Amino acid sequence: MIASHALTQYVPLAAQELDNNKVTPGLIGFVIFAAIALSLWALMKNMGKQFRKIDFEEAPDPAGASAPRKPSRGLRAHREAQAAAAAREDQAP
Repeated sequence: MIASHALTQYVPLAAQELDNNKVTPGLIGFVIFAAIALSLWALMKNMGKQFRKIDFEEAPDPAGASAPRKPSRGLRAHREAQAAAAAREDQAP
């Protein structure tokens, strides 16, 4: 009971002393901002690593056309499908 009475007595006094032009986020705001910035840095670093793994151009097969091809995935498969659809449209009467 004494704690709640103390809070009701001192909170309005502290609020009256604050200057709205001088209020800053403080330490908690800085910690939250630093955590978000660190998370973003780690995300961008990981995304760069994942982009380096992507192979857009396939090197020519040294064994020739007789070797079976690996199935295409990702962007290469999408472009091949678009080219095949365009070829079918061109051949349609």
